[in-house]
Amino acid sequence: MSTVLPIADAAAMERLGERLGAQLRAGDLVALDGPLGAGKTTLTRGIGVALGIRGPVTSPTFVLARTHPSLTEGPPLVHVDAYRLSDPLELDDLDIDFEASVVVVEWAAGMIEGLARDWLSIEIERPAASADDDPDADGPRIVSITAQGDRWADLDLA
Repeated sequence: MSTVLPIADAAAMERLGERLGAQLRAGDLVALDGPLGAGKTTLTRGIGVALGIRGPVTSPTFVLARTHPSLTEGPPLVHVDAYRLSDPLELDDLDIDFEASVVVVEWAAGMIEGLARDWLSIEIERPAASADDDPDADGPRIVSITAQGDRWADLDLA
């Protein structure tokens, strides 16, 4: 399955995360890629809302991984920033419980391929005009979602 969605602004990105998060369960892995300011953390914030997790979702850049426990008896959200990792072994060293958690990895390209058989790959692009502006500026994005494996056959983001 592959889907391309135009996203108008940060609020729409968070709503996409909520629609996605409502379909996630323990053991799911979501790989996010895109330039600085693309909306990776905003999408993850929406996933966290749908999962009913504790704490605000902020970029885990300096801590590498942040675990948000569920407030609703659901799985925790583990939010990883792989930007400063040099290889997948360093990601493995974080000792993440992939089976019991929903794991979202930012800057995931080349880091997660050996960790799971199934994952959801999400690439977020900013149009050239907005990419040249402030990376924190709100604006349109293009989100490409590609399913890796059978787990995602029933995914519905409409």
